[in-house]
Amino acid sequence: MTTPDLTNIITSTGESLFEISNDQTVLLVFLRHFGCIFCKEALIDISKKRKAFEGKCIRVVLVHMATDEVAEDYFKNFNLTGSTHISDPQCQLYQNFGLLKATSSQLMGLKNWVRGFEVSIGKGIEVSIRNIGDAFQMPGIFVIKGGCIQDSFIHKSPADRPDYERLVRCCISESLV
Repeated sequence: MTTPDLTNIITSTGESLFEISNDQTVLLVFLRHFGCIFCKEALIDISKKRKAFEGKCIRVVLVHMATDEVAEDYFKNFNLTGSTHISDPQCQLYQNFGLLKATSSQLMGLKNWVRGFEVSIGKGIEVSIRNIGDAFQMPGIFVIKGGCIQDSFIHKSPADRPDYERLVRCCISESLV
């Protein structure tokens, strides 16, 4: 995949993705809508790993479909206050990175139901009808360094759970591992 032009993608901190990726590795996480149980699971996972990533010069940047104000309020619930993020309510950035809309079988498949039940019961994550964003938009994750995509994880199902450590391993020097 060709890396989209990162110079015009401005984050909540006023920096471009290009600037950030020249300074440190970026873990660019495209989230599903905020009512999605798997989006909530991803935010919990990222919250737990955030400090370790920062210690390895990896900056997490979250892409969402809400306003900045709604997102910042939402991130507080997941101990992600002060996170760098990008608002993309029209899903243009999602499209630029090749993230597609889900098919009905991707959304309603047995895997989603089983994993959704496991996440809801096993982790106590509430199912929500609050849908801020496009419920058909698929998520994805990109590791960017020096303005170029180094690795990615493209969800085949909303229920897919990425291995964040494996993704960033391509950009961590041996002395940091």
